Amino acid sequence: MDVSNILASHASKFKSVTVEKETPLEIDTGLLLVSDPNPIEQDSYKENLEEHLQSLARDGAQALISALFSLPTKQSPDGPLAVLPPPVFQLPRAKPLPKPKPQTKWEKFAAAKGIQHKVRDKKVWDEEKQEWVNRWGRNGKNREVEEQWIHEVPLNADVDYDPRKAARDERKQRIAKNEKKHQQNLARAGAVSRDERKAEIEKTLATTRISTASMGKFDKRLEGEKKIRGVKRKFDPNEGSVEAEKNASLNLLSKMESDKRKMRKEPQADEGVLNVRKAVKIASKGRGGIALGREMSGGKSRGRGGKGGRGGRR
Repeated sequence: MDVSNILASHASKFKSVTVEKETPLEIDTGLLLVSDPNPIEQDSYKENLEEHLQSLARDGAQALISALFSLPTKQSPDGPLAVLPPPVFQLPRAKPLPKPKPQTKWEKFAAAKGIQHKVRDKKVWDEEKQEWVNRWGRNGKNREVEEQWIHEVPLNADVDYDPRKAARDERKQRIAKNEKKHQQNLARAGAVSRDERKAEIEKTLATTRISTASMGKFDKRLEGEKKIRGVKRKFDPNEGSVEAEKNASLNLLSKMESDKRKMRKEPQADEGVLNVRKAVKIASKGRGGIALGREMSGGKSRGRGGKGGRGGRR
């Protein structure tokens, strides 16, 4: 039975695993990156954008998968894994490389002696209880002395001597001592050089100098302090000519007037040129728009001399 026709018709439904283009795709398996340098086909791009993008994504993914299957593999509990080569494409960094963390005193000693860091187990074996107990924390091995039911009291101990409290205080002192050494190691490892510290102090001093009203001109200088560069100190004399003071005052007044004009409220678009509210108030002599309407229509207003007003009936 010849099934070549059936296989050919079935294969025609799927695209080939070999991606062929005018300009070969640039594949960087180390970064799992595929770049397509070919120009965009304007007709297919404008005709059906979604289908065009899917075709480009399919070709790139197929080329990358084919390149991965050609790499050497290694065995793992999850199955064979491809060994990726070093990356070729240089990716830009958003931030500079972090500076290497300086070693502490213990890390330097361990590196010189070849001591390997080992993680201590959280559980230790208790010979008396014949079980695994916590090394630290609640019911920990480090609290065994202060939590035992019987203690030996020294002969020269005070009357109020508490062995449990003494053991607890000793444990707290060990914790405080270790923490102090840890902080000293961190400070020693992260200590800045003398030049950097000097530059930081000079920068802080310059900032405080120029923060005064006189920009540091009348401040007392320290011995050996350098002159601050880049700071211009220009002050007018206390006594000057009358003409100069007059011009300065006029300039200040003109500036205040111009600022006042800018701050004036502009009429809104719906108000127009005429302020209707103000016009009604003037025409009615403060009585309001209703009284003005009655007067214009020939009716009597309820004023002082009107009927029912404060003047009473005649």
